[in-house]
Amino acid sequence: MIVLLQKGAPQDQVDTVINVIEKRGMQPVNMPGEENIAIGITSFISPEVRYPLADTLLALPGVFHVVHVSRPYKLASREFHKVQTVVKVRGVEIGGPNCVVIAGPCAVESEEQIYESARVVKAAGAKLLRGGAFKPRTSPYSFQGLQQEGLDLLKQVGRDIDIATVTEVVDPNDVETVCAYVDMLQIGARNMQNFALLIAAGRSGHPVLLKRGPSATLDEYLNAAEYLLHHGASNVVLCERGVHPLDRTYTRNTLDINAIPVLKDISHLPVIADPSHGIGHAKFVPNIARAAIAAGADGVIIEVHPCPQEAMSDGQQSLTPDAFGTLMHSLKRVAASVDRTVD
Repeated sequence: MIVLLQKGAPQDQVDTVINVIEKRGMQPVNMPGEENIAIGITSFISPEVRYPLADTLLALPGVFHVVHVSRPYKLASREFHKVQTVVKVRGVEIGGPNCVVIAGPCAVESEEQIYESARVVKAAGAKLLRGGAFKPRTSPYSFQGLQQEGLDLLKQVGRDIDIATVTEVVDPNDVETVCAYVDMLQIGARNMQNFALLIAAGRSGHPVLLKRGPSATLDEYLNAAEYLLHHGASNVVLCERGVHPLDRTYTRNTLDINAIPVLKDISHLPVIADPSHGIGHAKFVPNIARAAIAAGADGVIIEVHPCPQEAMSDGQQSLTPDAFGTLMHSLKRVAASVDRTVD
């Protein structure tokens, strides 16, 4: 529910609305970007309470309209938050006119590898360095990441190369620790509905990159984002990374290009795409990355490795430094065609 007051309504009228809401055990939220003063109610309101409450609020001085929000998620909805959110990560803005490129290896493997990766992607124009310290893998025998050593390296390379860093967190108990080493947390597709992890990440207040689960509907996805926002996160970026394909013979996943403009329409949160996981084969990644920017994505996250054939994970979908440089040039042209920039 959204309560609209007349533009310029005095503070005592606003306070009266807030008091009425709070006395019913509900949480009022001041909503930015409205022409009129707007107060949202994020709590669940049963039908028997909703309509009498609306009548009460409409009778208050200064209130001229009550909107019944139809979305199951509130804080993530554009109904609740009309203005596009711009997420700031160590000075980098995601969600503004510039399309941001995040790039780096799937996993941090060594000091030499992550430093070379950081230098390469920054020189080509990437604004954030990605690299996994903890790697949740399907097989227990696959490389699980360097873990604490990986975090140490990410902190060092971020400082030395002067680039913002993002890495995945997989355990709620590790959130506070990971926040101390990187500039942005990533919650991966497997953990999109790990609610304990979402709550811990939200409470941290750290910027969060939330990936869509491969079987998740958009409502399920935005409800996961709602957990982050409800528990205190304000800098949340959505990442479309592909859904289960009809045919695994040719692609790892199917990047849901449709989801990009739809998410931009129904949510105020920035939306980026992950073409590396979305298709799973390096030779196809540039085409899908360009398609994502053309569809309205606020950026892309690309896997880049100094030597993909020697990568300890996801080498088949990682671009070489040369291929990444070529992609960056083409992304600039595509962005310009939709009145955006990549720089």
